Amino acid sequence: MSTRYITADYIYPITSPRIPNEVIVLEGEQIVALVHRNDISAADLEYYPGILVPGFINTHCHLELSHLQGKAPTGTGLLPFLKHVVQYREVDPEYIRLAIQEADSFMWASGIQAVGDICNKPDTFAVKRQSRIRYYSFVEMFDFMQEALTDNLISGNLDVFHTAPEPRSAVPHAPYSVSPALFWKVNSLNHHVGTISIHNQETKAEEDFFVKGDGEFFPFYKGFGFNLDHFKATGQSSIYYALANMDPEQRTLFVHNTLTTPEDINAAHAWSEKVFWATCPNANLYIENTLPRYHYFLDCGARMTIGTDSLTSNWQLSILEEMKTIARYQSYVPFDTLLLWATYNGAMALGMEDTLGSLEPGKSPGLLNITFDPERDRLYDGHVAVRRII
Repeated sequence: MSTRYITADYIYPITSPRIPNEVIVLEGEQIVALVHRNDISAADLEYYPGILVPGFINTHCHLELSHLQGKAPTGTGLLPFLKHVVQYREVDPEYIRLAIQEADSFMWASGIQAVGDICNKPDTFAVKRQSRIRYYSFVEMFDFMQEALTDNLISGNLDVFHTAPEPRSAVPHAPYSVSPALFWKVNSLNHHVGTISIHNQETKAEEDFFVKGDGEFFPFYKGFGFNLDHFKATGQSSIYYALANMDPEQRTLFVHNTLTTPEDINAAHAWSEKVFWATCPNANLYIENTLPRYHYFLDCGARMTIGTDSLTSNWQLSILEEMKTIARYQSYVPFDTLLLWATYNGAMALGMEDTLGSLEPGKSPGLLNITFDPERDRLYDGHVAVRRII
């Protein structure tokens, strides 16, 4: 096994401050040491302009929807978007397989080391088993708030859950689509501590549904043949319904959170010490033309992570592009903080921090070079790009 000596203008270990003039010593894909550049012969050094960072962690993706790229128009809002997903989802299985394979290859090339992936079907399993990316499969379930139909509606999901590659969890889709009975079933399926993902507070209709008991979800469900006359508003934001029905012993990943308030964040943190938050800025702009208020999460000490969502709701599956969007629209978020969200926090959310997320001896976290000068450049400058070293 050959030894490599990789250096750049700065190294970002993530779990400690950035370091100039340092060298990462690699044996295969494993980091064995970080040493000063003067300790290594110049002839042995591999120098990359810019910075070195660990591989990115994409905590929210729908790989199985990759064939829907470009099918849904932008700016429609969530409910019309979901109708487009239903309308165009079923196509030739070979077309779906090729789109999944291409998206997986693109994510690897763009520096993504691990993915928290939502799946309703087994379409992604063959690619996941062969991919260099580490996947955590979130087998998603929903019953449209129809407790009498729960068992019938999730029967196919149970088959998917029992055949999904490890690691895996059964997860609730969203507060507005999961009854208390289904929450209980999801909790009972997850015998070991893992990560549970749930879409959260991503549209005003969701808040209207729970706070006031009206809004767009009632005609939306009626259009699919589901009646909501039995539903009673809670008078609180949707996240409180989720907290009342989920398991605080599991790592919980709330996804999107565009309408989440400081009160909501603090309530979730009081409910469990294992809460993480996933932001998917490009998807939020694509669907609802909005973004979370990131200063709420910073002020509350929230452990933020970054996801891409699917190619149905994004132009590409790139964590760097998500970071650029945050830097462009809410530039008060420091670059070091964005890197933490994109790497170590994501690894913790997926339970993979022992091997991924930071540049530390003993880890094999992947190694990326970003052509970025933290002293002079803006992250969204045109020349800023990522390339994979290992």
